[in-house]
Amino acid sequence: MDLKQRLQDRLTEIVRDRDPFLSTAGHFFVRQYIHAELSRWGKVDIHEFQVRGQSFENLILNLPCWQKSGKKELPPILIGAHYDTVPGTPGADDNATGVSVLLELAKTFATQPAKYPIQLAAFDLEEYGFTGKDGIAVGSGASAYADLLRQQQQPLRLMISLEMLGYCDPTPGSQRYPSPLERFYPNRGDFIALIGNLSIVPDLIHLSRSMRQVGVPSEWLPVPNRGKSVPQTRLSDHAPFWDRGYRAMMVTDTAMLRNPHYHKPSDRLETLNLDFLTGVCRGLIQGIYQLR
Repeated sequence: MDLKQRLQDRLTEIVRDRDPFLSTAGHFFVRQYIHAELSRWGKVDIHEFQVRGQSFENLILNLPCWQKSGKKELPPILIGAHYDTVPGTPGADDNATGVSVLLELAKTFATQPAKYPIQLAAFDLEEYGFTGKDGIAVGSGASAYADLLRQQQQPLRLMISLEMLGYCDPTPGSQRYPSPLERFYPNRGDFIALIGNLSIVPDLIHLSRSMRQVGVPSEWLPVPNRGKSVPQTRLSDHAPFWDRGYRAMMVTDTAMLRNPHYHKPSDRLETLNLDFLTGVCRGLIQGIYQLR
C-alpha cells in the first residue's frame, strides 16, 4: 500500500465529530484508534492531565535513535498533533491530517530509526487551551505535557507541531495574512508554512528545503517574543513549548488564513488535497532524517 492510500485510510477512521465534551463517543473512538496504531510500534505511555476537575489523556510513543552505544545521549525530537475538534465539525484538516501524518511518522521511525530519538505525542484539548494573564499558554494537553517536561528538566532537540496539513488552493488571492506579511509571501494558498522561534532558523530553512525537494512549495517565518506580535502564529501546540523556553515550530497550511472550512461542518475529507498532504509527509520524513 502506498503512502497516499495509508494516509487516506487513516483519515477515514479519524474524520468524525470528536469534541471532548459534546461528541464523547467520537472522541473516545479516535483516541482508541490512535492508541492502537501507535501501539503497533511500541509501548504507548498515557499522560493524564486535569483541566477544571476533569481528566484527559495525551498519548506518547518513544522511539529510539540509531546511535551506537557509548555515544552521548541525544535529546529527542518531539512531534505532536492534536486529535480533538471544536463542536460540530468532523475536523478533516483540523486536525485529522496532522494525526494521520503523526501515525505515518511512527511507522517510519520505528522501522528505520532517525539520528535523534523521536517522541510522538497525540495531544488532547488543543481547541480549549488559552493564554493566561501572564501570557503563558495553559489549559491544553500540550501545555500540561510541556509543564511535565520542564519539571523533569527534559531537553528537546526540537518540538514540531503538526497543525492542519492538507488544504491547498492555488487560486490567486486564496492566501491571506496578518498585515504586513502579505508584502513578503505568496498570495496563492498552495504552500506549506513553517513557523518557529528565532533560535531555530536553521531548522526552518532545512525543513523548508526538504519540502521543496519533494515538490511541495514551502515558506518559513521566524517570529520573535514567542509570537506575541503576530497572535495567529501561536494557534497550535507549539506555543506552550515556546512559552517554556523550548525550540519549537508549527507546520501548517495556515488554517483560517486559507481554508474556508476552518471550524465548520464542511471540514470534510473531500475538501482535502491528498497529493499535497502526501508530499508534506514525505518532506517531513526526509527533513527529520537529515537534521543535524
